[in-house]
Amino acid sequence: MALLRLEDVHVSYGAVVALEQVSLRAEPASVTVILGANGAGKSSLIGAVMGLVQHGSGEIWLDDVRLDDLPPAARVSQGIGLSPEGRRVFTDMTVAENLRVGGFNVSKKDRRQQLELVYGYFPVLAERQSQLAGTLSGGEQQMLAIGRALMTRPRLLLLDEPSLGLAPLIVEEIARIIGCLASEESLTVLLSEQNASLGLDIATSGYVLQSGRVRASGDAESLRQDDAVAEAYLGV
Repeated sequence: MALLRLEDVHVSYGAVVALEQVSLRAEPASVTVILGANGAGKSSLIGAVMGLVQHGSGEIWLDDVRLDDLPPAARVSQGIGLSPEGRRVFTDMTVAENLRVGGFNVSKKDRRQQLELVYGYFPVLAERQSQLAGTLSGGEQQMLAIGRALMTRPRLLLLDEPSLGLAPLIVEEIARIIGCLASEESLTVLLSEQNASLGLDIATSGYVLQSGRVRASGDAESLRQDDAVAEAYLGV
């Protein structure tokens, strides 16, 4: 049974339709990628799952819990963590303080365990734990944003454009860690990416959004072999 299920979800901003009849499944301990150009609706989908964007119709389920009417904080308590587009770390707080804020909803014991997990995957954050987040490089800030989301002890990790604006070597390292989080920590990851080649390298399955609608879906390899997807997103 899929951990996350969306059924015919519709999101609009006034007269502008962002998502239309979007249905999606994310299986446990897997990476599902949402592909699409800028403005396709990827961030709106992530926002709808997190409760940051009000959806007008349709259903969103995490396991057997319907999320539609739950505020974002309650969704965190249900096991959803978010690393938002643009990172949005607290620049005037240290790395350690950012991570402690992320673990506000867990016990002290769990917070210590999650901190060890975060520092294990991102050792540079352990080295920089007393440094102000605003002085970190873009790649380090992205690692901190993912680490902060992990501090909530999520079952479902939402990553919105984690590779945006980063150097290729940093992107490669973050991609490797995302794969490890699914395989080693049994996390379900829902990943929004403009970089289709990267997304399909990491993912088990994927969905292609265009103008707010799902235009293609399937396992990562079948999407890579899809001529329309390859031409539009992979430069083939």
